[in-house]
Amino acid sequence: MARRKSSAEEDDSTQPSFEQALTGLETIVEEMEHEHLALEDLVAHYEKGSALLSRCESILQSARDRIELITLRNQHEIPLDSATQSADVAELPGDSDDDDDNDIRLF
Repeated sequence: MARRKSSAEEDDSTQPSFEQALTGLETIVEEMEHEHLALEDLVAHYEKGSALLSRCESILQSARDRIELITLRNQHEIPLDSATQSADVAELPGDSDDDDDNDIRLF
C-alpha cells in the first residue's frame, strides 16, 4: 500500500524551489521597473512578488536552522536522530535558562 502524503508534503511539492522563486521574483522586479504597467497589474505583480519573497525567506530560514543544528551536533557530538525527534528547545550541556540568546528553537 502506498504511503499517503501529508498536507505539508503536498504543499511543498506545489511550491516553487528557492531558485524558481528567486528567478520569478527577479522577473517581477524587472517588469515593474522597466515596463509601463497599469495600476492593477502593478498591484498583482507586487502581490505575487511578496508571496515569492516569503517563500525564499522560509527556505533560507529552514536552511539556516539545519546548518546550525548540524554545526551544534558536530561541536557537541549530539546524534542527529535525537535532535530531530525533539520538538522542544535543544539544550546542550552547560546551557542555562538565563542565556536565552543561545537557545535553539526547532519550531
